[in-house]
Amino acid sequence: MKKEELPNTIPVFPLSNFIIFPKTTVPLNIFEPRYIEMINDSMKTNKFIGMIQPKSTNEEKSIIPSLHKIGCLGKITSFKETDDGRYLIDLKGIIRFKILKEIQANKPYRNCEVNFDDYLNDLSEKKEDLKFSDLELIFKDLKQLFEKRGFIINWKALEKQSLDETINALAMASPFSLEEKQVLLEAVNLNLRKNKIAEILSTYTFDEYNNTTLQ
Repeated sequence: MKKEELPNTIPVFPLSNFIIFPKTTVPLNIFEPRYIEMINDSMKTNKFIGMIQPKSTNEEKSIIPSLHKIGCLGKITSFKETDDGRYLIDLKGIIRFKILKEIQANKPYRNCEVNFDDYLNDLSEKKEDLKFSDLELIFKDLKQLFEKRGFIINWKALEKQSLDETINALAMASPFSLEEKQVLLEAVNLNLRKNKIAEILSTYTFDEYNNTTLQ
């Protein structure tokens, strides 16, 4: 995909506890009427949807939640309608975006004007200069964390992917908090994301170390 093909305005899907990264694909089960309409509209045009996290607040449900500024544009790559009227879609992460402003579009779902300039590297097929040897310790610590939390990861399959696909897939699937995942999403490049994963992991291992010494 080229920069010129990116839309200036996109429908946004504010979904708590859910983040999609570029170069990863996730399944979604769509059942709310407003998002059914959003998928219908998207399928008629460019198949794009912006995934974004609402900020975690104690606001009442009647209040429209404020959104994080950074999300990820996804493209619908698979679509199926169920007998009970739900949509099952696969969404592929394309490029991160920054919200400039929310716009009124007379739709039941939210629309935003967005900018992609900070994240154009997401479109690049060029592999970033990171060696797996740089990441072995991170992967080792991450693997231990996944196993402690009962997560099952097909590590052999991951090794066949490109480095950015692997890091993004692990960042997305990791048992980190949503705030930590948002930090990883906003990390401008892969090298920074790798360092942020290491920082987050160090707090997890440090906490476990402290807990064992206190007992």
